[in-house]
Amino acid sequence: MNALLISLLVFAVLFGGALVGVFVRPLLSESHLHADSKDVVKLATGLIGTLAALVLGLLIASAKSTFDQKTNQVRQLTTSIIVLDDLLTQYGPEAAGVRNLLRQSIQPLANRIWREQEIPTGKPVHFQSTTEAWTFENELERLSPKDDVQRSLQSRAIQAFTDGAQIRLQLFAQTGGSIPTPFLIILVFWLGAIFVSFTLFARANLVVMASLLVCALSFACAIFLILELDNPFTGLMGISSATLRSALSPLNP
Repeated sequence: MNALLISLLVFAVLFGGALVGVFVRPLLSESHLHADSKDVVKLATGLIGTLAALVLGLLIASAKSTFDQKTNQVRQLTTSIIVLDDLLTQYGPEAAGVRNLLRQSIQPLANRIWREQEIPTGKPVHFQSTTEAWTFENELERLSPKDDVQRSLQSRAIQAFTDGAQIRLQLFAQTGGSIPTPFLIILVFWLGAIFVSFTLFARANLVVMASLLVCALSFACAIFLILELDNPFTGLMGISSATLRSALSPLNP
């Protein structure tokens, strides 16, 4: 399920918990509504609320870290491609064919990265280099330097290509989200229990239910934010591939 559907499900569970408390309250006897019982429930929900806050903060921090990490990796990959093209430009007209191959490989590279990141976590995926990458690497190594300057430029170009390949493999190895599903399930269970306690001892009225509605919606938005940040290549907050695709301008004929 995508982030929006999961968030709507979380909202339904939380606000549904508040409605459960509304329907259960009339069934309670006076002994259940004693002040001591209320104090115990308040202490229990306070403890659960503390745990939920810690887990929620941990999930937000983890999701933000994943988003920043993959954003930086895409930027580093784009930078490596630009540096590689600049080195080939300095190499001279002999590298024009290699530069053209570099441009031809960018679109398949971007398509594959974004397609891989959409694969659900846990589904087996095998990495295989593209034909464009193999061809470019072979042509880069086949360059015949005429002097020390070209020899140095070729060596630096190979290093830039290696750096970009390492970043590409890191993106592949980090395919999917980093948020464990049990974390979300346990968090939603805790929040649902808290919402049940809200209306278990308090008389429901328009103000109370409106407040709980806004609160449930806020928690659902927090879950949506976590899921969006944890999968930065998809959704409303997805990383755009435009920068990578347009990193190099076409070669002049």
